Amino acid sequence: MRGRHREVHRSHRAGWLRAAVLGANDGIVSVSGLVVGVAASGASPAAVLASGIAGVVAGAMSMAAGEYVSVQSQADTEAADLAKERRELAEEPESELRELAMIWERRGLDGELAKQVAEQLTAHDALASHARDELGITETLRARPLQAALASGAAFISGAVLPIVATLLAPASRVEVVTISVTLLALTASGALAAWAGGAPMLRGALRVVGWGAAAMIAASLIGRAAGVAL
Repeated sequence: MRGRHREVHRSHRAGWLRAAVLGANDGIVSVSGLVVGVAASGASPAAVLASGIAGVVAGAMSMAAGEYVSVQSQADTEAADLAKERRELAEEPESELRELAMIWERRGLDGELAKQVAEQLTAHDALASHARDELGITETLRARPLQAALASGAAFISGAVLPIVATLLAPASRVEVVTISVTLLALTASGALAAWAGGAPMLRGALRVVGWGAAAMIAASLIGRAAGVAL
């Protein structure tokens, strides 16, 4: 007996993966940049740690709020489109049926078969059929604001913990170097993991994340040194 053929797709991960990867990388880079910049200015270890912790709290709240507002706007648009489609189905069912049949014709079915498909889909769940085939709204890819906000905020914190731990464990004179090293390692792992989860080449995913993170810390270090000299 042949085993059942199984196909593994990654599109269902798109929403939460985007929010999680963005949050984690932002947590690593922004808090590391903050810690490196403050340390480069010559501030005391206590001030460096306090700035890092403040950055974690503010950054997590900002990421969660921003993601929620953004995705909620998408959800509002989807809800408005579905309400309009529901109204049209109630007021002009025949017109909506022809519209659905035309969609299937454009996908390659002949007219008679497209009509049969449209009739069967309408009988099964007219609104879901139009949402999917006309509006491009599916259950897998629907906007979920709260889920996105929680994932983004939690991911930010999970990433930001790394530079905080590096700050706590590093000798006072080596905070900058240790934080940069830990950050680059963490970004390498984060970029590779995100690429693997999305089905992309891991090396390319790691390099592009590390490149931007390194640029951010170099800029933060230079600004911190300049501020320290000025002070």
